[in-house]
Amino acid sequence: MTVLGIAGPGDPLANPEKTFRTFELIADKAPDIKLCLSTNGLMLPEYIDRIKQLNIDHVTITLNTIDPEIGAQIYSWVHYKRKRYRGVEGAKILLEKQMEALQALREADILCKVNSVMIPGVNDQHLVEVNKMIRENGAFLHNIMPLISAPEHGTHFGLTGQRGPTPTELKSVQDQCSGNMKMMRHCRQCRADAVGLLGEDRSQEFTKDKFMEMAPEYDLETRQEVQEGIEKFRAELKAAKEEIALLNGAAANLIPVKERTKILVAVATKGGGLINQHFGHAKEFQVYEVDGSEVKYVGHRKVDHFCQGGYSEKATLENIINAISDCKAVLVSKIGDSPKEKLHNAGIEVVESYDVIEKVALDFYQEFTEKKE
Repeated sequence: MTVLGIAGPGDPLANPEKTFRTFELIADKAPDIKLCLSTNGLMLPEYIDRIKQLNIDHVTITLNTIDPEIGAQIYSWVHYKRKRYRGVEGAKILLEKQMEALQALREADILCKVNSVMIPGVNDQHLVEVNKMIRENGAFLHNIMPLISAPEHGTHFGLTGQRGPTPTELKSVQDQCSGNMKMMRHCRQCRADAVGLLGEDRSQEFTKDKFMEMAPEYDLETRQEVQEGIEKFRAELKAAKEEIALLNGAAANLIPVKERTKILVAVATKGGGLINQHFGHAKEFQVYEVDGSEVKYVGHRKVDHFCQGGYSEKATLENIINAISDCKAVLVSKIGDSPKEKLHNAGIEVVESYDVIEKVALDFYQEFTEKKE
């Protein structure tokens, strides 16, 4: 474990004493772990000195609009200084404090990421303005996330029938904003109590009952050895990717950027930058955009397991095909003949490999463009 963030319950700065005490204990027992805080920013200006004192080096602010009129459509109320404000009045208070929070983090030299929830018909077209404003005010990363509005969650938007954006709509807005600053596209919208890696939730291994039975030992030397091994693997993978890009870039650069065809490919992966997962075991597919010289991660598509012992496999495969229908290929370590045929019939080629994602994606791109010619 290298990073610990506090994101709740509710807002961490609505309960600052316990939030900061937790950070103090972690810093004392595990000084190598990076500390992060996620907040709506309402109370952040009042605690900026404490945040800096604790060496919290990353702060995420959820900022969905810079227009109070739009804010009134998003926030039912704002509770500030023991008083509840509604409508535009409440939204103005929140937005003013969020602007102060951005400035305070910038002056304190603390990295700030901004999360924005994309709500079709409410703030989707407005997010380009949000992106421009946060870049000008020092944010280093923007994470535009889709609204989760399933009715069973009981949220206001879920109960009023507000839909979330499609993957295509989300990518379009992310693309519009990507020229201004770095976009975060790998977010999985984890729960506040999530434990593990992206796409690998291990929370059930660390429930309160199980945790109370553990006898945790903190060995800094062993941790450093493990982390050095991880960094060595990352460096080797980065070098391999750079070599691949160099070999493919020379030929691709003969074609002007504007004239290059861009395609999407879906990848079944367990991480590590490799195609290393069976099609039937994938809970999600990572989607990459390929133009012949560059392979750029653009998002992920969650799906149900295809391999369910025959139960509902036909419907599940149809859902998977719909989820990646805009992709020209799916890259997997293994796949059965039946789903392979059905994907081919749907216009999605299947590439079986166990290799670096970029290498296989660029090889497929070359084959794909040669066939078109």
